[in-house]
Amino acid sequence: MTIDYLRFSLTDRCNLNCLYCAPLDRSQFLSHREVLTYEEIIRTVSLFVKLGIKKLRLTGGEPLIKKNIVWLIRMLKAIRGLDEIALTTNGVYLKELACSLKDAGLDRLNISIDTLNRERYKAITGFDFFCNVWAGIEKAIEAGFDPVKLNVILMKGINDDGVEDFVRLTFNHSLIVRFIEFFPTNKRSMKLADSLIRNDVIKKRINSYFGKMERVYDIRGNGPAEYYKLKGSKGSVGFISSASENFCAGCNRIRIDCAGRICPCLFSGHTHDIKPLLRDSARDDESIIGYIKEVFEVKSKYRKNSNACHQVEMSSIGG
Repeated sequence: MTIDYLRFSLTDRCNLNCLYCAPLDRSQFLSHREVLTYEEIIRTVSLFVKLGIKKLRLTGGEPLIKKNIVWLIRMLKAIRGLDEIALTTNGVYLKELACSLKDAGLDRLNISIDTLNRERYKAITGFDFFCNVWAGIEKAIEAGFDPVKLNVILMKGINDDGVEDFVRLTFNHSLIVRFIEFFPTNKRSMKLADSLIRNDVIKKRINSYFGKMERVYDIRGNGPAEYYKLKGSKGSVGFISSASENFCAGCNRIRIDCAGRICPCLFSGHTHDIKPLLRDSARDDESIIGYIKEVFEVKSKYRKNSNACHQVEMSSIGG
């Protein structure tokens, strides 16, 4: 498997406090000095591109809370050899930014939303922002993002009764709704460990209610999602079986958090830290590239070892 996909978390902060993530429960966030500057981010991505990275996804925290995010995307888009820039957002600020993001060169957009019910949205996220998010989804479609993907984490007894409502969206909108299995990554989310609903159960439920889904293979994406289409629908339904299926062998991604700490594997922990090199005036690009090559070596080992199980703060490193 070629390693060509970089996921870059721009911030450890978020404007929501989702019950399975709860970033606002943390005792402290990184200081401004600890976080990479935009110039350092651009340099880092450029160096990774020289080593074969073709696709970049910006995550958080919530990336759209970053000031001048549109400028950053425009600068990243100018990097020669980078084929695609995507972004994952909770959508709260998307209505105001969708058109500017598209104009700056953002290629693809994923929006995390776990319910279509306003009151339940507030219960899950801690904030009454559902109307903002739905307006952002509509604005993203209007801006020309195609497709717009909605990421839905299903939790038993919390939001699993909304499956049919999400699927209905695909009949009226060119949306891709992706059901993601709940996968605990730290002690806090382990409290919801019994909330897992396997995607094979959800598939049977959709087939029973709407008719048999047909597998499709022409949807762009860099992850392990399987995609299906229902007869008469404009959009599609996807499944990411994070808990019930092991897809380590096919993983093509490396992650960096906003402080420059690199995770070759989601569960490897931070094995490398690029920030000291970026801030050392004596370090040229070639010496840093040599350091990054070590990351690719570690990545190849973790692809062969799916037993890595370090706890992960998803509100800092992204999905």
